[in-house]
Amino acid sequence: MPRYSDAQILAELAGCAERLGRSPTMREFGADSGARAHPQTVVEHFGSWNRAQRLAGLVPRRFATKDELLGQLRTLGDELGRTPTGKDLDERRATLPSKSLYWQRFGSLSNALRAAGFDVPRRDERAERALEQGRLVAQRLGRLPRFADWRRARSRSPAMLSEWQVYRLFADGRGGWTAFRAALRERLARSGVDIGADGRLAGSKPRGS
Repeated sequence: MPRYSDAQILAELAGCAERLGRSPTMREFGADSGARAHPQTVVEHFGSWNRAQRLAGLVPRRFATKDELLGQLRTLGDELGRTPTGKDLDERRATLPSKSLYWQRFGSLSNALRAAGFDVPRRDERAERALEQGRLVAQRLGRLPRFADWRRARSRSPAMLSEWQVYRLFADGRGGWTAFRAALRERLARSGVDIGADGRLAGSKPRGS
């Protein structure tokens, strides 16, 4: 039976991870034709599979520490050049922890992102942002925006919240877009803008998007 040094085993772990594109499980390591050591040998040398992975510079996929999870979010953010989203994690399921793991460890993905140093507005802040963006869109259109209006406006200004984000922010036992338009109507009225029953702003002529 061949004997391996710690350095040789760690090199094999790192090599397996490079071939897979992610930290290997014991089963994946055992099935890797490029890895000579048996997974149990790894455990016997280092006391546990997770400890061996960390010593090899890898992050255990299921048992990552909070610091490791946050580090992976920061690395992803650097790669993307923006705050990561749940969709970004879904698209990288093979190499990154799942959204559910962040929920389990931090209570929500938003909490994890804040802990990682990203600027993630809270719900009331996002609602305020939606209403301010809605005010600008309404003034440009001359009427309260419809769902499709918002989609077109966002296609020109990607920094806007998406129409579905706005919908979910205001959905509370009734249609989210109806609730948003009602809140926007109230916001505009408080600023002295008269709005007709048809949603048109006083003095405005009908316009497209």
